[in-house]
Amino acid sequence: MEAAVDFSMWGLFARATLTVKLVMVMLVVASFWSWSVIIQKIILYRSARREAAQFDRAFWSGEPLDGLFDEIGPEPEGRSARIFAAGMMEWRRSHRQDGGLIANATSRIDRSMDVAVAKEAEALQKGLPVLATIGSTAPFVGLFGTVWGIMNAFIEIAEQQNTNLAVVAPGIAEALLATGLGLLAAIPAVIFYNKLSADSDRILAGYEAFADEFATILSRQLDS
Repeated sequence: MEAAVDFSMWGLFARATLTVKLVMVMLVVASFWSWSVIIQKIILYRSARREAAQFDRAFWSGEPLDGLFDEIGPEPEGRSARIFAAGMMEWRRSHRQDGGLIANATSRIDRSMDVAVAKEAEALQKGLPVLATIGSTAPFVGLFGTVWGIMNAFIEIAEQQNTNLAVVAPGIAEALLATGLGLLAAIPAVIFYNKLSADSDRILAGYEAFADEFATILSRQLDS
């Protein structure tokens, strides 16, 4: 009988109670969801850094800002370019027909770029709360499955009135599988949440620094 017991992951899952099975399925789904967010964010952040570097080269190339804005248009694809476009559109709207500037143009330009940065921050950080939630809750969900499985294992021992290892081991193994799946989902989620949060903060710091530099350039032109 001991040799006939299947201790593979599928065998342990098949013998588990319905509650423990549901816990295991939830943890597997959470793990796949976590990895999908991780892969998506890695690709997104690489693209954002590459686009920011390309736009910085174009911005500091010496080309007139009006010419650069006419080239990329009011709705460019790049994130840095969208922040630049927001400032330039407000800059142009602040000019009267006689060529003069409407009062408080600098503050409106700053607010326009702040809004653009906030929108980019929302897009960059979207999905990160999922990693935080999975990282913090998956171990406890797995622990719940383990407690439930061990409880049922002891009930089975009491019903059979047999403490033989062949009776005890399958139930304990099924229960511990839930904890293992919980850790398998939580550990990558926590690691990549910390890494991706730091990457997002660095990218956003670059956007804010660019917005400040651009606002300084426009303010200098206003003063002159």
